[in-house]
Amino acid sequence: MPELNVVLVEPEIPQNTGNISRTCAATGARLHLIKPMGFELDDKKMKRAGLDYWPLLDVTVYENLDEFLAKNHGPFYCFSTKAAHVHTEVSYPDGAYLLFGKETAGLPESLILEHLDTAVRIPMLDDDAARSLNLSNSVAIGVYEVLRQWNYPSLRLGGKFS
Repeated sequence: MPELNVVLVEPEIPQNTGNISRTCAATGARLHLIKPMGFELDDKKMKRAGLDYWPLLDVTVYENLDEFLAKNHGPFYCFSTKAAHVHTEVSYPDGAYLLFGKETAGLPESLILEHLDTAVRIPMLDDDAARSLNLSNSVAIGVYEVLRQWNYPSLRLGGKFS
């Protein structure tokens, strides 16, 4: 199965990270969490949002962005409202890293500028009042676009009734 990586840079809200953890567990994506975080990993709200999916999750925690960048070499796709490319216009290779910033500020501009050719946005209403989507929704949109392009490898494609 190809490898997909979801990276949360300084996440702040435990419920969002719990929801994202569940998405990663259900799709086989690896989760990378970069400190500082606005919660502890054993936070009850985060654990509740992830339900009983924790045994399926492959998660790595880094002390800071520099440590993450030293240990991982991309390719990096920065999801940002500042990006020019639409997330569906990009082809994601095996081993792709989807980077998402903290809820209140997004990714550091310096990181986006370093990866400007692979910075992507999710289209939204052309109104400054609609600043951004919820982080866990953005991650789900990104993850499922990559998996759609890869034809949903190792995922169950058919349902069944009991």
